[in-house]
Amino acid sequence: MAVLYCALCRRSAFTGRRHRYSAGHRRRLREALARLQEATAAARAAAADVAAAVRRYDAAEHDGRVWCPCCGRGVRRDGRRGGLALLQAELLRHLAGPEHRRETVRFWRENRAEAALRERCLVPAEEYERFAQALEQALAEHQRREEERILQMAADIREAERRQRETVQAALQLQPEPELRAGPSVCRLPAGPERDSPCGAEQPGPSGMQTGPDLAWMESGKVLTFIGHQETEGKGNVHTGAKPPWLTEEEEDGSKQIGPSYEEFLKQKEKQKLKKLPVERVGANFDHTSQTSDSWLPSFGRVWNHGRRWQSRHQFRTESGKKKKKR
Repeated sequence: MAVLYCALCRRSAFTGRRHRYSAGHRRRLREALARLQEATAAARAAAADVAAAVRRYDAAEHDGRVWCPCCGRGVRRDGRRGGLALLQAELLRHLAGPEHRRETVRFWRENRAEAALRERCLVPAEEYERFAQALEQALAEHQRREEERILQMAADIREAERRQRETVQAALQLQPEPELRAGPSVCRLPAGPERDSPCGAEQPGPSGMQTGPDLAWMESGKVLTFIGHQETEGKGNVHTGAKPPWLTEEEEDGSKQIGPSYEEFLKQKEKQKLKKLPVERVGANFDHTSQTSDSWLPSFGRVWNHGRRWQSRHQFRTESGKKKKKR
């Protein structure tokens, strides 16, 4: 028995051609043809209104595909021309093409579909030709409207710039004219201490504009704020010129001491270490103050205090046994 693979059901059938007459296959065939007929009807409706089929391109909206069960592949639904999207253009071109017509005949013959439904899944070539011509005219009209809109925007921008220039010129005309336009000013150099006045600076040209430094503020007696580095010995902080604390000389008497000394710190640290050790450790009660010599061993606590090592061991086991009984 031959094995038949059904692309519509996506499975292999071991009953041969009888699978195409089964209820499951007929149901999937009706669903696939209904979706194809719906997509064909939407494409023909878009072809009837070509002016509304030209829109601005949006990838999320106009990159969709329609599954064609006759050809067994996905077909792009909308076309694209530059930054414009042509609704249903690619699907109409596919439905009117000779390849789709040939594959539709084969699909209907193999699946024993109703012959009356075949024309609903096809688009005549004459209808697509009319759609293509109308689409070209719609694109040209849209391009003309875009150019007119761009020209109108440019005219509006030029009008706004002209109004702005007129406003600036009107504001400049309202300002009073300077008095130095009557003629070139002559500044005489007075005798005495007034020779350093601002008139002593060089004033070339008829405009009489001052080009030298104005030193009149030095004789007026005004106090100006000094912005800069000021030296203040021993006062303020490092930003006002005082020495930082790490550069100041330490006092010789050493009376000012912050915190404990280094030796006290080491002793305190050693005490903290001893507190963490177990109390019954070997050498816990070692007498550091006992007098020793080379011929006498010092007391190490719980080892050589009384008897030999085995006695201290027996004592340790006895004490540990008593603790376990108490628990």
